[in-house]
Amino acid sequence: MELIGTTVPDVALPASNGTTVKLSDFRGKQIVLYFYPKDMTPGCTTQACDFRDQYESFADLNAVIIGVSTDPLNRHEKFIEKHGLPFLLLADVEHELADAFGVWKLKKNFGKEYYGIERSTFIISETGMVVKEWRKVSVKGHVQEALQVLKEKTFA
Repeated sequence: MELIGTTVPDVALPASNGTTVKLSDFRGKQIVLYFYPKDMTPGCTTQACDFRDQYESFADLNAVIIGVSTDPLNRHEKFIEKHGLPFLLLADVEHELADAFGVWKLKKNFGKEYYGIERSTFIISETGMVVKEWRKVSVKGHVQEALQVLKEKTFA
């Protein structure tokens, strides 16, 4: 399921700042939308902290960072507080947005099958169009790669 060239779905979700947001609320800015499996886990913490550490660099490129998982808001709040995350986290508890982006997947771990989020990142243009996607993201070096793509505008 490739989404490049499509307009993002306008799903309203509760955000960590206490509001309900839709991706269309950010028109005029680029969005780095990243889906991750779970707050407070090692890989997700590393990824969130990498985005945190590059937050200003993304902001300088007119880009907002938005993280999405199926964790509830109270868990997001603890995650943000513990790691000083300066960007919004969306609570996609019913995995509506994850479904719309095709990242809600059957996963296998230690012989068990379950559904969960496949770590993925999407760059969305100022007009709300998906211009770059990474699926099955490996955390190491990923944030730097996303930043480089935005700097060089090497989409698709």
